Amino acid sequence: MRNFSSRISGFHKQSLDQRIDTVADLTGLDGTAAAHLRDTGNLPPETAERMIENVIGTMTVPIGVATNMIVDGRDVLVPMATEESSVVAAVCNAARQCRDSDGFVTSTSGALMIAQIQLLDIGDPETARIRILERRDDIQAICDDMDPVLIRLGGGFRDLEVRVLETRSGPMVITHIVVDVRDAMGANAVNSMAEALAPHIAEWTGGRTCLRILSNLADRRLARARAEWTPEAIGGESVRDGMVEAFHFADADPYRAATHNKGIMNGVSAVVLATGNDTRAVEAGAHAFAARTGRYRSLTRWEVTNDGNLAGVLELPMAVGLVGGATKVHPTPKICLDIMGAETAEALARIIAAIGLAQNFSALKALATTGIQKGHMALHAQNIAMMAGAEGTEVDTVAKALVDRGQVRIDVAEEELARLRGN
Repeated sequence: MRNFSSRISGFHKQSLDQRIDTVADLTGLDGTAAAHLRDTGNLPPETAERMIENVIGTMTVPIGVATNMIVDGRDVLVPMATEESSVVAAVCNAARQCRDSDGFVTSTSGALMIAQIQLLDIGDPETARIRILERRDDIQAICDDMDPVLIRLGGGFRDLEVRVLETRSGPMVITHIVVDVRDAMGANAVNSMAEALAPHIAEWTGGRTCLRILSNLADRRLARARAEWTPEAIGGESVRDGMVEAFHFADADPYRAATHNKGIMNGVSAVVLATGNDTRAVEAGAHAFAARTGRYRSLTRWEVTNDGNLAGVLELPMAVGLVGGATKVHPTPKICLDIMGAETAEALARIIAAIGLAQNFSALKALATTGIQKGHMALHAQNIAMMAGAEGTEVDTVAKALVDRGQVRIDVAEEELARLRGN
């Protein structure tokens, strides 16, 4: 049982090397572990130091490339950063099977983000609501003055919404400012506008403003993707119909929908992470959007066309950008964006939606046919082999033995490795 105090005075002022030494001394890390932390890979230590606080190392996640993708008539290669086996392969297979149907067609609803200002202590909330709406021109001027660069790029304030919300704390007047953030994710821009606007709202209404921050339910910034697969390409009409039935299950049952949508986000979040965008914001928006009807449902829709093809549609909020944050600071996201040729935030959002739909297709097909474990475990077996200590060519040999035995477990991997080494 280790006994030390986590109260470390001045820890944030130490250099990266000093912080590693401090943590190693307190927790008993050996020299090998400390050396591993000092290896920051392709992220320079000085860059890491400026991205977050109290840095002691970096976490390298594999980046794979999804092939076979056609998005809006253009062949693209899509980098995906993920630790989960079979995610990249699933997208490649789905994309290959719809290439003859022209791949994925995408669209977006624009680059509009919402910020909220909370107003409390109001005896006449309905009157306060109208007073705020009457100040639309003033509100636009206040918001646009906060970001002249955004205005110069064609963005800025676009709309105003005000609601009276009944809560356990009494009525609240909630102001939404709707802002076109162009190629930015937009959080900093809309948050600054909301904070600048809040004192004015309090003055105009006589109330008290409290929270002023963006909403990650970016339902004014939707990305959409659709695609079709012929029965011949996917194994026949029975496979097609089984996939539609699997969708019906997910759309009716939140327990199934949670895993169904998690599969979609396997693909979505992998591209979001590879491009240095905010995975938590995108995931929060997607799951909130899935519950917009009052019940948590599938993000995708699947049906059979008049021609008998399987048609899939995905629509979800996609607050991603090309400017600001890790996208501009971290060298790897820059390279990933170059690989996929995404020159605008809208283009990136379209590609991400296509990847999410492809991921969902492969998951539904696996579930409706052989089961999710067959393909997943074939790849996962390699991880288990390495966990057992396999190295080099031993990894493939042990992994194949696990799959052949139908037992992808660490104890079986250790047994196979011992047999391979003649122990």
